Amino acid sequence: MVYHARPMKNYRVDFTRVLAVTLALAALPAQAARVAVDTGHMPQKPGATGVSGRVEYLYNLDLSDAITRALTALNDRVTQISVDGEEISLTRRTAQAAGANFFLSIHHDSMQQAWLDAGRRGEFSGFSLFVSRRNPHYAHSVRCARAIGEKLLAAGEKPSLYHATPIRGENRPFVDKRLGVHRFDNLVVLKTARMPAVLVEAGVIVNPDEEKRLGEPETISRLGAAIAQAVHECNRKP
Repeated sequence: MVYHARPMKNYRVDFTRVLAVTLALAALPAQAARVAVDTGHMPQKPGATGVSGRVEYLYNLDLSDAITRALTALNDRVTQISVDGEEISLTRRTAQAAGANFFLSIHHDSMQQAWLDAGRRGEFSGFSLFVSRRNPHYAHSVRCARAIGEKLLAAGEKPSLYHATPIRGENRPFVDKRLGVHRFDNLVVLKTARMPAVLVEAGVIVNPDEEKRLGEPETISRLGAAIAQAVHECNRKP
């Protein structure tokens, strides 16, 4: 059998068209993030109590609402959890997050009873961020926790750091000390979430000065915007 070679065609690449297509693809909006915003605790079990007597759940509700508004303004899709006053278990929270690509749990902090009894309320302030190695998307969780920490620092906040104290009830090792990121492997909402997850302790409401500041609308709005921007940036897809 005789094979006859075909003449080579002269293929010319139109680099102008390639560049135009590349720029058009780059200009397409990123896919919106789908975020589950979990308001920590519930009216039946409201968490810590601030110096003023106001309970943690109400602070959590204010901040999670601010985060939801900010995420919505960024065109992200938000599922709010534990905002209707109904009793809800920890595992039901993460079950309700099905379909989201990120789980964010919002809390406000207390401190060890021994420190409260010793009159040390004013010594502790600032935010803390927690991730779990038992979450199936640990690396992504850490990346988002760091992003949140960076935005909170830029917003004028500081990490509390005391959760790494080597005592019973604390001793949560740092993943990133500068950004206040700790590892807490057995936190239920973090380890049962099927998507990347971060728990935020926004501040210490048993500190009188910090509690007052955390209840101010300007602070709530600023923290909400910072956290939302970080979550938006670390979860949107090109």
